[in-house]
Amino acid sequence: MIQRGTPASAELPSPTLESYFGFLRRQYLAILGCLLLSASVFAFYLYTTSTTYTASATIIIDPRKSQFLQQRPVSGDALLDTASINSAWIDSQLGILKLESEKLALSVARDLQLARDPEFVGSDIGSEKPEPELLQRAASALASRLEVKRLGASYLIRIEFTSLNPQQATRIANAVADAYIVEDSSAKYKMIRRANAWFQERLKTLREQASSAEAAVVKFKAEKNIVAAGERLMSDQQLAELNSQLVAARVHTVETQARLSRIEAVLRADRLNATVDVTVSDTLNNPIIPKLRSQYVELANREADWSARYGRDHLAVVNLRDQLREVRASILDEFRRVAETYRNEYAIAKDRQEEIEKGLAEVVSQSQETNEAQIALRALESVARSYRALYDNFLQQYMSSVQNESFPISETRLILSASGASKNNPRISSVALVTILGGLALGVGLGKLRESMDRVFRTSGHVQAALETECLALVPVVKCDRQLVASPGHQSIGEGQNSRTIRPRSNAFRTVIDVPFSPFSEAVRSIKFAVDLNRGSSSSKVFGLTSCFPGEGTSTVATALAELVAQVGARTILVDCDLRNPSLSRELAPTAVAGIIEVTSGNKCLEETIWTDRTTNMDFLPTVVGSRLENTSQVLASDAIKSLFDALRLRYNYIIVDLSPLAPVVDVRATTHLVDSYILLVEWGRTKIDPALHALEGARGIREKMLGVVLNKVNMDIIGRYQM
Repeated sequence: MIQRGTPASAELPSPTLESYFGFLRRQYLAILGCLLLSASVFAFYLYTTSTTYTASATIIIDPRKSQFLQQRPVSGDALLDTASINSAWIDSQLGILKLESEKLALSVARDLQLARDPEFVGSDIGSEKPEPELLQRAASALASRLEVKRLGASYLIRIEFTSLNPQQATRIANAVADAYIVEDSSAKYKMIRRANAWFQERLKTLREQASSAEAAVVKFKAEKNIVAAGERLMSDQQLAELNSQLVAARVHTVETQARLSRIEAVLRADRLNATVDVTVSDTLNNPIIPKLRSQYVELANREADWSARYGRDHLAVVNLRDQLREVRASILDEFRRVAETYRNEYAIAKDRQEEIEKGLAEVVSQSQETNEAQIALRALESVARSYRALYDNFLQQYMSSVQNESFPISETRLILSASGASKNNPRISSVALVTILGGLALGVGLGKLRESMDRVFRTSGHVQAALETECLALVPVVKCDRQLVASPGHQSIGEGQNSRTIRPRSNAFRTVIDVPFSPFSEAVRSIKFAVDLNRGSSSSKVFGLTSCFPGEGTSTVATALAELVAQVGARTILVDCDLRNPSLSRELAPTAVAGIIEVTSGNKCLEETIWTDRTTNMDFLPTVVGSRLENTSQVLASDAIKSLFDALRLRYNYIIVDLSPLAPVVDVRATTHLVDSYILLVEWGRTKIDPALHALEGARGIREKMLGVVLNKVNMDIIGRYQM
């Protein structure tokens, strides 16, 4: 049996250039329709667009005109400081101009009486609406056509207005520029007036605060008796001197203690070598110790020489060793005297250090109150300096503000007034490009939407990816003709030779015989090849053909497969097991009076119910039902029908079974003990993927015996659009 693919192996291939061309071939009608719609929009735009005129006036924001009045050393309030104007400030002014366009538009509309112009108020002119409402409407229309933009990185600002009348556009552009200059001057004058009033009140408060703070400093010094010598207090100078002396005393104490500790360590060791080694480094200033050491070294050398000559027990050598011990004892005595001297020096240094520390503690205790007062004094002086600096700064700003109020200068002036308006032709090329691209994008999007909603089987890749099963063949759609066009072999058989001779009423059931080289016949051969491969690997004889839903061509393909197998000489029988709707029996044996039900019930024997196709020697076991049966699944699951199929296995090489659909009824699930392998048919472009998956999930036993899937009724002219 052909193994089903895994989900990884059944994945659809990645999109390629060919797949994109296939998408265009499939959805070209939707894309073309959207392009036609965009062309209609473009035509409507050309029809409704009127010719307009744009006039522009240019102004400049020049801070240098007022900078000569801003000659102050301290950068104070940002309201008047124009010396630091930069690009960001110009952009801010441009934003303010745009935000105040409604206000400027209202002023211009009032001055130019635009409330009486049909271009701005439309059909409401002459109506009974109040004048303020018409004026507001005209101002809104004016602001919507007004455009303000900066020219590059300069201080130039261009004011553009678009109108249907060139003279009107020029007049309004100049009026807006003039209104902005007037508004800027007025705003600057009002700002300076408000600043001067605030400065006067603030200066009075700062003057009182500075005087009070300075008086508090003088009073605090007198109360605490704080006297300074130069820039430092007397107590601070005394404290610094004592601290320096204390550091020197501590250093001297540490040095004497270190010398004393070294000599005491030598004396505690009480070793000759240690005593001799230390005498050089610690007692250079003592004249006795070097002399004794020289004597000790001379005697030691002599003792070593004599010991080598005369032996260690010689009397002269013994006398030398006694002299060495006497010299060493003398050296130790001298060391003890030096150590005593160091003890005295250490005691004196320690007493001096303690005396200086006591004096320093007294000075610190005495100056604590003064230091606390000094902290409070610094705070008072800082407050006094801050108030005085604020007062001086605000005084300078106030004097500059008074000068600006007496001679205000606007930083904005008109550079180029609007003298004429330019004609604005409709942007045909850009609008055409936008509409074409928009229509193309809409068409592609609509096509993608249709592709995503087209959840049906179109290619073998769809079958393998969705059902995880091998696609055995793509069976093209065949035209059904109720007037049978029989083959020559079929025509040679007499009408009365056998009353149970198969005579199909449609040529679709004879295509494999009548047109053996057609695409339909080749597809059926592919199914037969898969069936033969399965028979070669096992003892499978019974092959059941089913579908997910009714009308997917199971009967046609089952008949064609049985005819093809029988044509090559194999003993083949076609069995109609669709007990609910035996359409195959009505097609091949419309006059049959007995069939599989009668055989299983024992009313008829098998030979009395079998029909034969004399052209291919294919046998057919029909199903004859007088009325609808309710227990068809029980019939298919019975032991009687199992015995019938066992008998058919002995007589035939191939048993092709036409089964009912999976989704509507459960009959197919009752045939798992009869059928060796199943072939599932799905209709091209009609069978939904999700319902098919749901139908297979409820038929576990059938899925395990699935030989493969046949994609039936394929439109071979269109499938090329879906191949990737």
